[in-house]
Amino acid sequence: QVQLVESGGGLVQAGGSLRLSCAASGSFSSISYMGWYRQAPGKQRELVAVIIGGGSTSYGDSVKGRCTISRDNANNTVYLQMNSLKPDDTAVYYCNAEIEVGYRGRYWGQGTQVTVSS
Repeated sequence: QVQLVESGGGLVQAGGSLRLSCAASGSFSSISYMGWYRQAPGKQRELVAVIIGGGSTSYGDSVKGRCTISRDNANNTVYLQMNSLKPDDTAVYYCNAEIEVGYRGRYWGQGTQVTVSS
C-alpha cells in the first residue's frame, strides 16, 4: 500500500519561510511525478508546484518566484521551499504523486496546514 506522508506545515508570519516535505512509502516500482496542491477555505484545490522524474518543474502562477520544488529520488521525497509567504498562502497543502504499482495510480497525502499571519 502506497502512502504519502507530509510534514513541515505550521504558523508563520508574513514574509517568512517554510519548507514542506513529503515522503512516499510502500511497494511500488517508480514515481512519475510528485507535486503539491493547496486548498484554502471556500476555494478550489489549486496547483502549487510539480516536479517530474527528469527534474522539470512547473509552478502555479500565484507562487512563481517565491517557491522552489525539489526531489530526492533516492528517498522518494519531494520538498517545497516557500519564501516571502503571504496571508493568501494560508491553506491546507497536499502532496500528490503518480506512482507505478502495476498501473499508474494517483495518490494524495493527508494534507498539512500552512497558516500565514499578517
